[in-house]
Amino acid sequence: MTKPIVRRTLALASAALALAGATAQAQDRPIAFTGATIHTMAGPAIENGTLVIEDGKITAVGAGVAVPADAETRDASGMVIMPGIVDTHSHIGSVAGADRSSPIQPDVRAMDAINPKDSSIAKARAGGVTTANVMPGSGWLMSGQTFYMRLREGDTIEDIAWFFPDGAVMGGLKMANGTNPIGSTPGFPGTRAKSAALARAAFTEAQAYCKSDRKKVDLGKETLCEVLSGKRLVHFHTHRADDIMTVLRLQREFGFKVLIQHGMEAWKVAAELAAAGIPVSNILVDSPGGKLEAMESRLETAGILEQAGVLTSLHSDDGIIDSRLMFRQAGIAVRGGMSREGALRALTINGARQLGLDDRVGSLEVGKEADFLLLDGDPLSVYTDLMETWVEGKKLFDRTTEEGKLMAEGGYGAGNAMELAHHHWEVAEAEAAQ
Repeated sequence: MTKPIVRRTLALASAALALAGATAQAQDRPIAFTGATIHTMAGPAIENGTLVIEDGKITAVGAGVAVPADAETRDASGMVIMPGIVDTHSHIGSVAGADRSSPIQPDVRAMDAINPKDSSIAKARAGGVTTANVMPGSGWLMSGQTFYMRLREGDTIEDIAWFFPDGAVMGGLKMANGTNPIGSTPGFPGTRAKSAALARAAFTEAQAYCKSDRKKVDLGKETLCEVLSGKRLVHFHTHRADDIMTVLRLQREFGFKVLIQHGMEAWKVAAELAAAGIPVSNILVDSPGGKLEAMESRLETAGILEQAGVLTSLHSDDGIIDSRLMFRQAGIAVRGGMSREGALRALTINGARQLGLDDRVGSLEVGKEADFLLLDGDPLSVYTDLMETWVEGKKLFDRTTEEGKLMAEGGYGAGNAMELAHHHWEVAEAEAAQ
């Protein structure tokens, strides 16, 4: 690429970033969306409803809502408004986790290996994701701390983080069992029994450490103390029914909070999960292939869990399922017997509850964050397009723009910022030549 082209590409990139900044500016007056069908996830759908947002919060929602005199009013007739998607298991942001030095590495933080400018984040917004639990890999018994991502636009990891009340960045701990962490690498388990034994030993050592004076700080054990105290949730990658029951035994022994991740055979032990009050973040893969543990996965799993009373969410595991196909996940769940309302809740409020964020997001209620989506039809219809994604009252995805359409559909230019800028330059050159 010649220097003039580089200069023009960088100029276009700067212009695109400036435009994005202008789009994402904070509201200076209320915005009222009127005439829409609104799925609040806090009650029945509202027909001909109004949603009012101001300063990043929801200030009114319902039918017959009075629109503030100074509000910018948008006619959303024929549109559907619903909460933003909470993806309870994702790998966006070019995340990385533990290395092969040990099967247990709770001190590793996913946040230290996430690129806040990675194009996969914008892609996820184009699919309606507004919050994501970003996880390291599952080839370890403990592969590190997960990162609860707020899909804002930001330059630093702190710009896109959720925070605990004490100011620490929010996240859980990724654990795994089954075949993934079993291997021939020295120190790694060779059987399922050894996997459980190593995990049990780590928690037992942590219990003693947590009660000690901690004169010498061990960062890994500090993380396990947060798990044992209930501050940090265990996200447990597990597929087979027998492996799921091993997780339940460990949970009973050590009392930590746990979310079953994937749970492809959770349908076999739905009653046990319900009795234990253990939630599931489920993935529905219609072409499993390549993994023996997925052989007995069923598209009916989410529906069976719902009927058993298990708090169930749906996730992408991006890129196993593309973040832009989350509504397809919900549609498959309904096809497998889940209720329509249950499937929409599995995309939104259920995941927020599982992550402990339901007091702020996951439903459209007064006082909550203005994270919401505008669709041009039924969320579960293949003919519906997501038109806009709003995070904290800022529109961060608009399908009617060239960039929005590109991120929603993919293709050259959607891969990274420089590629996008070069795409814009090529379009400008072509228009100039006409």
